[in-house]
Formats: sequence, structure tokens, C-alpha cells
Amino acid sequence: MAITDTLPPYGAPLTKPAVWGWMSFDFAAQPFFTVVITFVFGPYFVSQLAPDPATGQTAWGLAATIAGITVALLSPLLGSIADRAGPRKPWIAAFSCFKIAALVGIWYVASPGSPLFLAAALIVIAQISAEFSIVFNDAMLPRLVKTEKIGRVSNTAWGLGYAGGIVFLVFALGFLAGSPETGLTLFGLEPLFGLDPAQGEGARATGPLAALWYLVFLTPLFILTPDRPRMEPISKAMEEGLGDLLSTMREIRGRIELLKFLIARMLYQDGVNALLVLGGAFAAGMFGWSIIEIGVFGVILNLTAIPGCIFAGTLATRLGSKRLVVLSVATLAIATIGLVSTSPTTTAFGLVTFAQIDASGLFASGAEKAYIVWGLLVGLAFGPVQASSRAWLAESVTADEAGRYFGFYALTGRVTSFLAPASVAALTALAAGLTDPVTASRIGMSAIVVFFLAGLAILAFTRGPERHMSQAAARST
Repeated sequence: MAITDTLPPYGAPLTKPAVWGWMSFDFAAQPFFTVVITFVFGPYFVSQLAPDPATGQTAWGLAATIAGITVALLSPLLGSIADRAGPRKPWIAAFSCFKIAALVGIWYVASPGSPLFLAAALIVIAQISAEFSIVFNDAMLPRLVKTEKIGRVSNTAWGLGYAGGIVFLVFALGFLAGSPETGLTLFGLEPLFGLDPAQGEGARATGPLAALWYLVFLTPLFILTPDRPRMEPISKAMEEGLGDLLSTMREIRGRIELLKFLIARMLYQDGVNALLVLGGAFAAGMFGWSIIEIGVFGVILNLTAIPGCIFAGTLATRLGSKRLVVLSVATLAIATIGLVSTSPTTTAFGLVTFAQIDASGLFASGAEKAYIVWGLLVGLAFGPVQASSRAWLAESVTADEAGRYFGFYALTGRVTSFLAPASVAALTALAAGLTDPVTASRIGMSAIVVFFLAGLAILAFTRGPERHMSQAAARST
């Protein structure tokens, strides 16, 4: 495929409205993942909407699995079609309509006693739509700014995403989602709009409010950021997209440095996903944290992620995407080792001990505070590792092929996403017969470290994106 539109229109990052319009996508999209999926509606789905926690966890996990498999299988094909059709924004708009409709529907179908599959189906639709939209948004990045500025823009956008997530999360916990036991929010207030905690109305309200947030803050992308010109009719693009996908599968084997990067990312991203999904539950089991403490832990991680992304953005031009990815993955490995080294009375594998106290309040014990410190390292690194990985790929491909390669990027981020959680579960189960439950869970969580170290090992023998970007351009001319 010949290069037709490879020169980015804007050379100076963070000074053009078009760049800020593109970055508004992350700000608009993150509250869905932070609030609806992770910290508010997800726990409500499992603990209140379902008849029992086991049924809820099974249904929630099945919904996530269906969404993940769908995204993994279809993202490369959709990316190939979009590359031939040209514009990215019509795809984002179409999937946004499905996402918004599904989030609004949550309010109506997710009251206690409602059929569980209806709420699960809407979550599947919303998550698939959200993930597909990300593929097409990310594919706009290679033509947005000059290659050497991509890392800065990507990290800044990711930081804005965390800022959006934290604002919405604090609002939801502080003003909407009341405790079923007390009827009060995290701030000790009656929920706004007379929302009834017993009916889960605070958690359910996060659906339509996240939809409204998404609609409002997605608008700058459509107004300010130019799109690629229309190329082929959509019918022809669909006919030829499958052939392009097959060609890409053959082509990527010849782009060995890019292939090694995608394999490395597949491994360390599994670790990232498992750490984010299991870190709060691990702490809850060890320290007896409530949903409020888990929510506050999430707030702390997201607050830390914002300066982490900003700092990484300032370093991106000087260090390059590869060094930032390696530094971030190494930090996550160290932080995970620190987390699993912490017990209810010690940290650093017993080198530091704390007195056993009987105190109330958030994170009262010394061991909990140590866990928070290790968590701060996670917060500093998990934004940059994902933003810099996105930048690495954007620096490695041309604008005309970005859709199909970001489709493969989504595939590699999803196709083995079960491995790290399954490894944790299997190792925990094996250890449970040999030691106490807390120690067994710590041993199980240590499996995540292996995924980070395996990713680092491959990255050590992978060249950065600059060289194979020039190879890609040479092949496309």
C-alpha cells in the first residue's frame, strides 16, 4: 500500500487545538473503565445485583471474557477496513453511539432482582464499543504530530485520562454511591438526587452519567482534530480488508523488531492487567479492606498516575519510547515484589516489621501504609508503560497502516489476558495446601512478577522503534 498521507500536519505538540482535541478522547473515555467497570458498578454487580457473590463473580468474569475475545478477534479486521476506507472518526462515532446507549440502559435493567444477563449484556456491548473506539483513536496518532513528539503527546493524553477518571470516581464515591448499610456516601452525605443505596441507584447512575461525560468531552475530537481523507467506499474496503489482514499477518513476520515488541507487550501487559484487577482484592483479603478502602486505594493510584504520565511525557523525547517502557516495566516488577513481600505485620520479606495494632480508620496499620507505598510505585509506572507502548507502535508504523497494526496491538493485549490471572489462581491453589491463606495468596500474586521479567527479557533484545519505522516507510514507498 503506497503512502498517501504520511506527513503529520502539526509539528509542535500541546500547542495546537487539534492535538488537544485528540487528547480529549482519553479524558472522555477513562471514567467508564475506572468507575463503571472497576470501582463502582462492577462491585455493585457482584455484591448486590447478583443473588450471591459467586454467581455475580462468574457472570462478571464471563462478560469480561466475551468482550475481550470479541475485541481480540475483530480489532485487526476492523483496523484493516478502516485503513482502506480512510477516516477514523466515523468509526469512533458509530461505536460511541452503541456505548452511550448501553450505558444509559444500565439504569433501567440493573436494579436488584432484575435478570442478571441483561446488565451483563449491556456491559459487554459498552466494553466492546469502548475498546474498538480506542483502536481507531490510537490509529490517528501517527499523523497527528512528528514522530519524535509522539511519546510526549501519548503520555500527556494518558495522564488526562487518569485525571478524568479520578474526578468522576471522587464524584461517584463522594456524592452518588451510598453504602447500603449506612445510606451515606464516602463523604458522609446523603446521595444526590435522592438516590436509594438499597436499590443500587448510585451505582446504576454511573452508567448514564458516564455516557453524558463521554458525549461532552468526546466532542472536541470531532470538532478540532482533522481526519484522514476518504479513500475507498466502505463496501470495497470491507471486501479487501480481510486480504489486507492476511497480508499483515505475513508481513509482520518480516518486521522482526516490531514482532518482538508486540510479544513482549503481550507478556508485560498481562502482568499490568492482572495487577490492576487483583491488587485491590489481594489487599482486601490480607487486610480486610472494605469497598471504601479499595476505592480510596484506587483514587491514590490514579492520583499518582497523573504526575507519572506528565513526567514520562517530558522524558519521552530525550529517552525514547523503548527506554520509558523498559523503565516502567522494571518499576512495576519491583513494586509487585514489594507488594507480595508485605504481610499483615511486615514488609520487604520480614526485614521491616510492624507492631500488631487494633486500630480503626483507613490504612491504620504500618503494613497497610507500606502496601500503599508500594502501590504508589505501581501508580507511577502503569500509566507510562501503557502510554509509551502506544507511542512505540505509533512511531513504528505509517499513517496508512496504523489501523491494522493498532488492531494487532489490541489483539496482543487481549489474546493471552487470561494467563496472568490463571497463573495467580493456580499458584495460590497449589500453595494453599502447604501454608496459611494469606501466605498462599502472596505466593500466588508473585506469578505476576514472572510476566514482567519475561517481557523485560524480550525487550532487552529488541531495538527501539526508530529503525523499524524507517524500514516500514521504505517498504511502503
